[in-house]
Amino acid sequence: MSDTTPSPAFLPIHVLSQRIAAGRLSPVDLVDECLARIQALEPSLHAFVSVDADNARLAAEAADKSIRSGHRIGPLHGIPIAVKDLVEIEGKVTTGGSAAWRGRISTRTATLIHKLHAAGMVVLGKTHTVEFAYGGWGTNQHLGTPRNPWDAATHRTPGGSSSGSGVAVAARMAPCAVGTDTGGSVRIPAAWNGITGLKATVGRISTHGILPLSTTLDTPGPIARSVEDCAILLEAWQGEDPLDPQTRGRRPSEPMASLRRGVKGLRLARMPASERAGVDAEVLAAFDRSVDRLAGLGAEIVDVALPFRFGDLGSATGRIISSEAYATLADLVNDNAQLIDEAVRPRVRAGAAISSRDYLSALAEREALKRSFAEAIAGVDGVLTPTAITPAVPVAAVDQTSTPAVFTRWVNFLDLCALAVPNGFTAAGLPISLQIVCRGYDEAMALRIGWAYQTATDWQDRVPGMV
Repeated sequence: MSDTTPSPAFLPIHVLSQRIAAGRLSPVDLVDECLARIQALEPSLHAFVSVDADNARLAAEAADKSIRSGHRIGPLHGIPIAVKDLVEIEGKVTTGGSAAWRGRISTRTATLIHKLHAAGMVVLGKTHTVEFAYGGWGTNQHLGTPRNPWDAATHRTPGGSSSGSGVAVAARMAPCAVGTDTGGSVRIPAAWNGITGLKATVGRISTHGILPLSTTLDTPGPIARSVEDCAILLEAWQGEDPLDPQTRGRRPSEPMASLRRGVKGLRLARMPASERAGVDAEVLAAFDRSVDRLAGLGAEIVDVALPFRFGDLGSATGRIISSEAYATLADLVNDNAQLIDEAVRPRVRAGAAISSRDYLSALAEREALKRSFAEAIAGVDGVLTPTAITPAVPVAAVDQTSTPAVFTRWVNFLDLCALAVPNGFTAAGLPISLQIVCRGYDEAMALRIGWAYQTATDWQDRVPGMV
């Protein structure tokens, strides 16, 4: 490999796919490069719970032979992927981020894993998560907190709960990863690691075989290095699953068909001015520049009056999550002998104090606000906000009683979809992110807007210095 030819590990999926299809890159070489980077970087970054190198190499060899014999399945054939350790693979350990489940062997395989295999993807291993996926900072007291690769001097938050997935993709240990999002758990790791993440609408991608936090709000989503990569992954992962009732009757999204149509003529609402209070100044400056850039690309920027404050819906989202998490995890978190994260245990236990009446009221409020929001954005194609109110913070400075999900939780509460894309860096070199929110099941629109923005910028091409 010449000095002018980048390592394949540094290329996005859509470029890797083209090279594999043209016979210019072997899946074996790609997987070997990813495994070598994992071996070199994992001791300092702590992104992976486990690495399945032997099986990954076997799968890469099989993909290589199949492709060379003219049996290429599609654009993801031979592409490596990291999988969040909530996703079950029969016969493998799935910890859900919990030390109490270190020996928990899965007895089933998630539908999503079957989708990956059907597309010819190569699973590299499992990535770290906040315990039970309940937290936005990305910390894990007992299994360890992955290191944000954008700061070599200070251990900063990787974002949660899909912390390891975000770090693995940012550090070029994997070109993409599986995340899950209940209140921001795909988008916050994407934001703080300088990469791209799609929060799909509930029911778009099956959750069967994925350890639940909130059955009402949980949804898997892709974490990758470009919008186009997320579109390719969405097309492969979506689909009706008889084992997941929420997927039934969903018309498939076709994001690739509209991806390159641009934003000219679209009406995009910027977040209300009242939401700017308390947001980091560099985050706001990057947001304003992004809005101006989209306007320059032909979008009409409008202001809308929303029937809520983002923070208010964050609290309502938390009530639903805690209620449903406690129903699943009560026996574990109420057993003080179990080694449970001191920050996570009270979040789950909070569900014990929420009555059935309060829980059902929260669900009813959700339906009413979904209707009010739909009225407020009539004629608008998307809503723009920052993804997080600050860049990544030092792990030592985290206030575990607070949440970084101010701008993300409301999206889950209203059953919308959203895309997080890099939109700048702080003076200290930390990534900043733009969130593009669209109606439920309109992932194609979010990806279209995001693609237009990314083709006009190069933030997604930046690489952390320490990797």
